[in-house]
Amino acid sequence: MRRLFAAFTLWLLSAAGSAHAQPADAAAVDAAVQRVTPQVIAWRRDFHRHPELGFAETRSAGIIADHLRSLGLEVRTGVGKTGVVGVLRGARPGHVVALRADMDALPVQEATGLAFASTATGTYMGATVPVAHACGHDMHMAMLMGAAEVLAGMKDRIAGTVVFVFQPAEEGTPPGEPKGGAALMIEEGALTDPKPEAIFGLHVVPGVPGTVFYRPQGFMAASDRIDIGLKGKQTHGAWPWRGVDVIAVAGQVIETVNTLTARTVDPTTTPTVFTIATVNAGVRYNIIPDSATLSGTLRTFDTAQRDALVARAETAIDHVAAAYGATAEFGVKQNAALVFNDPGLSAWLAPVLSEAAGQGNADPATPPTTVAEDFSYFQQVIPGVFYHLGASPDGVDPAASAPNHSPEFSPNEKVLPLGVKAHVLTALRFLERS
Repeated sequence: MRRLFAAFTLWLLSAAGSAHAQPADAAAVDAAVQRVTPQVIAWRRDFHRHPELGFAETRSAGIIADHLRSLGLEVRTGVGKTGVVGVLRGARPGHVVALRADMDALPVQEATGLAFASTATGTYMGATVPVAHACGHDMHMAMLMGAAEVLAGMKDRIAGTVVFVFQPAEEGTPPGEPKGGAALMIEEGALTDPKPEAIFGLHVVPGVPGTVFYRPQGFMAASDRIDIGLKGKQTHGAWPWRGVDVIAVAGQVIETVNTLTARTVDPTTTPTVFTIATVNAGVRYNIIPDSATLSGTLRTFDTAQRDALVARAETAIDHVAAAYGATAEFGVKQNAALVFNDPGLSAWLAPVLSEAAGQGNADPATPPTTVAEDFSYFQQVIPGVFYHLGASPDGVDPAASAPNHSPEFSPNEKVLPLGVKAHVLTALRFLERS
């Protein structure tokens, strides 16, 4: 009986030990990443040549879903219109972690000169427009597909589950849609069954190739779309006093917005940018129109400060319009919340990214940036960290390289293996946590 009890105890200890993932060998990860890199480059170029606008990523989603199925993953499609969710369950139970990539392109005429440059068009605001991956989402899709292949090849050694989230419509809520891609995917269950304990994502940006950078807490700004409608009275351009000049009002509104931001917000606390970017009014040089519309963007890092500035702006714009005898309508719509990197996860991730990029190439204390990302909505549901991957062309000063959303934006393909490796190691090290 003692021998039987001892054998049973030994079996229990062995089973308990096998329930935990064994630390993945870095050399094995490197080898697997190198094997998949040629295919990652091919995927990236294919996506780049065939870009699709938000909620129209049907071709991209199909390629992604087919690849995930070929790896034996559980795959859900149509999550948030065109989103794809893949679930890789390891050989043993354990933690659950999510990795995310975005899929949509932009209404931009590409001017990179690449052999695989886009000549595609799409429909935006009712018009046919050129479409290009001018933000790097083609890189993101390819890297996460590569990571899925590497991790699927290690399935027998994984304790836990990896959820791959391929998200549509990151570039703001498409016209006519009530929600953007992240919010809609969450609403339709992207983070349930199984529910991840944490989520991680990356973005290629101008920077020294091979470097990774982020910061804990507020990293990327909350983004609001501002719309201002002005109503006056049409008149001849030679008789402005016989009407209400909305062109003059629009000029004063722009000055008011700029002054409010510069003179009522402490720039030493949190960065704040309030930009009027479009002004539309009139059809003829000698007719003062009866209406004008303005739109812009507000970027903030503090909710209370943002709310106060919006309230001041609405009041001030109403007063400016009233002074001329015009009326104003002020509208605000959030495109992305604050990208808030969980402090504990941020500290945990630093050595993992150093392992991926090499010592000295990962900076966990970079300054905040006023660009925005709807990855922030995932972080409102579960803890997460979003980080940037430097991808400037070889020999080009990052400060002078074409920025995201530029027609010339052309991230360096040499960073693709690093993106794959960062995804893989982040997932593996998270699942290895006790």
